Amino acid sequence: MSQNSRSQARSAARLGAVQALYQQQMEGTRLAKLLDEFHQHRLGRVIEDEEYAEADVDFFDDIVGGVEARREEIDGKLTARLAEGWTLARLDKTMLQILRAGTYELIARPDVPKASAISEYVDVAKAFFDDREAKFVNGVLDAVAKDAGR
Repeated sequence: MSQNSRSQARSAARLGAVQALYQQQMEGTRLAKLLDEFHQHRLGRVIEDEEYAEADVDFFDDIVGGVEARREEIDGKLTARLAEGWTLARLDKTMLQILRAGTYELIARPDVPKASAISEYVDVAKAFFDDREAKFVNGVLDAVAKDAGR
């Protein structure tokens, strides 16, 4: 697999992971069922004429499973970085999943360069939000990375 196609596969995995985490939060889907559903029906498929890029499935599984396994730790790191008076509950539900997935990568995936992880989640944010929210993602994840010694 070329570096470019590997990078695209990881980008697709990140976007899929945010969507899966969002679905899990909204519907309470068990992890095994959630992963299976995304493997079978979402990752690398055409849905409503929109083609989903082929995703790095192992990377997707690691992010989704890792966020679930370390949610308390991740949420603690995010809460510490929010402005006074803000809570995770006040964040948009999609925004929260972007920040959780990004934080997981920054604390658990030293193989992923810090700048790449942050940039990728800023791009995911741009798929859902405008520049102001994308800058928010950049700022929070940069602070989390510094806290994690990266």
